[in-house]
Amino acid sequence: MALSENFLQIDDLHPIDIVEHIASDQHWEFDRIADDQIAMAVEGQWRTYAVTLAWSAQDETLRLIATFEMSPPAHRRHALFEAMNAVNDVCWAGSFTYWEEQDLMVYRYGLILAGDQLASPEQIDTMIAAAVSAAEKYYPAFQLVTWGERDVQDAMQVAIAEVYGHA
Repeated sequence: MALSENFLQIDDLHPIDIVEHIASDQHWEFDRIADDQIAMAVEGQWRTYAVTLAWSAQDETLRLIATFEMSPPAHRRHALFEAMNAVNDVCWAGSFTYWEEQDLMVYRYGLILAGDQLASPEQIDTMIAAAVSAAEKYYPAFQLVTWGERDVQDAMQVAIAEVYGHA
């Protein structure tokens, strides 16, 4: 069953109401911070990601921010920034940045819904899945560059390599 089939009148639903419903269905811990904002904890293979979605009526954008702790050593931050640039070159939806003050890696994405467009449950679910997927895919590369002191090209090969079969 499609996610949108769970919603009778999608025209009347606020995007954050849809996110809350998805979080509830997925059994994610969440907190409705305000009418226009929700924060969730989404468990991945490598980390638990703090995912926040906020609706801005002013610019008609649903913003997603997924964060995870990084704490790179000071002498490897330049390598982390190089890795982020390499990753952002291949990420089509969203981008990574590093919030130095909070020691957090951040994946950001904005869904623009100008002209009174509506976000479907499938779009929002895909946004969340894409954020967690990108974080999961590139986390090992960021770790290799910062803690393994590997060069960016080697670390990117780990992230880009497809895994076949089971261990």
